[in-house]
Amino acid sequence: MPDTREGNPRYAFLLTGVAALGGLLFGYDTGVISGAIGYLSAHFALNADLEGWAAASALVGCMIGAAFAGVLSDGFGRKKLLLVAAVMFTVSGIGTALPRTLTEFVIARMLGGFGIGAASMLCPLYISEIAPASIRGRLVSINQFAIILGFLVVYCVNALVAWLGGGAGGEAWNTAYGWRWMMGSEILPAVVFLALLFWVPESPRWLVKRGQTERALSILARVSGLEAAHKEVADISGTIAQEGGSLALLSKRGVRKVLCIGIVLAVLQQITGINTVLYYAPEIFKSAGFGSAAAIYQTVMVGVVNLSFTVVAILVVDRVGRKPLLITAAAGMGISLFLLGGAFEFHHAQGLWVVVFVLAYVAAFAVAMGPVVWVILSEIFPTSVRGAAMSIATVSLWIACFLVTQLFPRMLEQLHGRVFFVYGVLCVVAVIFTVVFIPETKGKTLEEIERHWAH
Repeated sequence: MPDTREGNPRYAFLLTGVAALGGLLFGYDTGVISGAIGYLSAHFALNADLEGWAAASALVGCMIGAAFAGVLSDGFGRKKLLLVAAVMFTVSGIGTALPRTLTEFVIARMLGGFGIGAASMLCPLYISEIAPASIRGRLVSINQFAIILGFLVVYCVNALVAWLGGGAGGEAWNTAYGWRWMMGSEILPAVVFLALLFWVPESPRWLVKRGQTERALSILARVSGLEAAHKEVADISGTIAQEGGSLALLSKRGVRKVLCIGIVLAVLQQITGINTVLYYAPEIFKSAGFGSAAAIYQTVMVGVVNLSFTVVAILVVDRVGRKPLLITAAAGMGISLFLLGGAFEFHHAQGLWVVVFVLAYVAAFAVAMGPVVWVILSEIFPTSVRGAAMSIATVSLWIACFLVTQLFPRMLEQLHGRVFFVYGVLCVVAVIFTVVFIPETKGKTLEEIERHWAH
């Protein structure tokens, strides 16, 4: 048996790496449709509405997964629900690779969406409940890094399949088979995630809540050392002893306040416009004068910047703190969007400046509004309602994501470049909201954060 007197932070990083595979699959499953949708539409002869449904159907599953995963994880454990999510990813990969009809494809996509929705709230939640307070922000941010990495990996896989398909039989081969290989490529990382989850322990905070104190102590001792683990278990037990039932507690005044803060923060992450860039970057660049191929190359640059500045967030979140990063990032996003809108409005939307403003916006988002929002959401809710509250906040985030994604093309058509002013104003709202309502949680245990709300 390993010596647990001093603890081993590397063990926390190892558990985080396994949990973050769920984040990677979140990005992978979300991004795989971008390369497959054109060939899939040709294969099934879809009109525009059905093509949209084929792409967006996963978001319905996301909402369902996020809605139920929290309550179920409070009842059955974080690990068990992560296992369910891994199974859903695997089944979705098989089902979307072998459909005979669009209906079969959509059902499989919805199952994958359930996995995305569950993973989007369970992975950061599990990591936050395993991690020592001193490095918790960094560890939870690794999950966001994994999400962005998942996008980049699947973009490369899609490009490779399309390139190989071009050599094997051109557009005809990709229309018949290429998109199936793209969708089925998810099976490998999903199976790896499923296998590794059998090795990781249950959340120690959930175990204490269920009266399994010795198991929780053993896990925490491996991470933080025996002395710190005893203190942490006592702290968790004392906090839980003062709490009521999970769902009833959601209606209490203090909890209701923190739940509202979590919901607004989650919605602000989306309505400040990130998916308008991540989903529609090629169209933005085309409108700035780039050709189709050049627009795709610039979009790859967006992904690289997103990933690079997520690494910056991981390095600084536990040093600088959550609140200063969020304020700085939201301000930077707003300035970039106002400049981008101005470039279009005053007919300077040509080439380099549009690329610079878009990349500045993505960098600002990646350094805080992306990863740090998930860090805060995983930290601020009381233990007894953490799963349910995180679930509600995540569902709100997915609804906002769906609305932004759905409305942007029409807004761009009606408002043209002025649409970026709308998102810029919402960034100003995010700055004000963060200053007024978001507490600094750097270096505090989850129980200390919970007592902050109690007072």
